[in-house]
Parts: sequence; structure tokens; C-alpha cells
Amino acid sequence: MDDNKIVAGKVKKPGKRGRKPAKIDLKAKLERSRQSARECRARKKLRYQYLEELVSSKERAICALREELEMYKQWCSAMDQGKIPSEIKALLTGDDQKGSHDGSAKASKSSKSSKSSGGGGSNSQG
Repeated sequence: MDDNKIVAGKVKKPGKRGRKPAKIDLKAKLERSRQSARECRARKKLRYQYLEELVSSKERAICALREELEMYKQWCSAMDQGKIPSEIKALLTGDDQKGSHDGSAKASKSSKSSKSSGGGGSNSQG
């Protein structure tokens, strides 16, 4: 009994030292691998969901910008024909009447934003 070892209440013979733990380690390793694969698939699924949401939000922003660009194009074509669009009239006349300082600041901000938006559009077209 000197050659035998007692491990966890079991008597093991020296000749069979590596077999049982190897099978247990193989099963544990296989289970860890399966668990890791499940976690990897879950992370991948979350990443794809996040990317799909990001793409759809960017597509909505693009649609809104295209609509805004189309509106500015219509305004420009109307002004080329000598007509002032009612929206621009409202910006110029309505804001000036509300308050001299506040209204003019709003009108100048809106005209600056339309100039910067229109300027970007003309550069990309040319």
C-alpha cells in the first residue's frame, strides 16, 4: 500500500496516474469550449443588432438631410425665378417683428445655416 496514493477518498495505482484526470480535463475543456462558443455567438448577435440599429439611424438621418436639401433646391429655383418662398418671407419678416435683437439673431442664424448647407451642396455637385 506504500505505492498507492489516496486522492479524494479513492485509491489510485501509480500505473493509472494520467488516464482519469485526462478524461475529466477533456470533458471540462470541451464544456468550456462550448460555453465560450455560446458566449461568442451571443456577443456577435449583440454586435450585429447594434450595427443594424446604427445603420438604420444613419439612413434616417440621410433621408432627413436629403429632404432638407430638396427644400433648399426648391427655394433656390424659386428665387432664380424672382419669387421669394413664403418660408423665407416668414423667417425675414416674422422674426424681425417679434423683437429687434432676438428676432434678428434668429434670422441671421437661420440664413447662415441655409447658406452653409447650400454651400456644401453646391460644392458636392460641382
